[in-house]
Amino acid sequence: MTEQTDTERPGIAAAIVVQDQRVLMVRRRVSEGQLSWQFPAGAVEPGESPEEAAVRETLEETGLTVTALKPLGARAHPKTGRNMSYTACTAAAGTAHVADAEELAEVRWVTLAEIPTLVPYGLFEPVQAYLNEALSQ
Repeated sequence: MTEQTDTERPGIAAAIVVQDQRVLMVRRRVSEGQLSWQFPAGAVEPGESPEEAAVRETLEETGLTVTALKPLGARAHPKTGRNMSYTACTAAAGTAHVADAEELAEVRWVTLAEIPTLVPYGLFEPVQAYLNEALSQ
């Protein structure tokens, strides 16, 4: 049996995009186990920073141009085992929509109160802390 190591599998970069007291979430066409709703995210390409990947993936998936504000942290995802990085972003141009219909079924701006119904297993603590602050102002 051959196991993939973390160096063989690219890291995944997620964009935490906040606008008008809501955060951008996407629903994948194909769920990864319990993962259906998540933040725009995708593989970090060679030579790309996690922040650059988060910005690129958001544009590719949702058509929304975003600007990276700051990294929020990284971890091995408890459900998938993939190396994840999270970047706080702000919307810069465009309107979020399903731009990649092969990957996404739906795009939605959600309130802080809606997150537990879409992500019942909870968020990465630094992401939750950032959203608690950003969405309660």
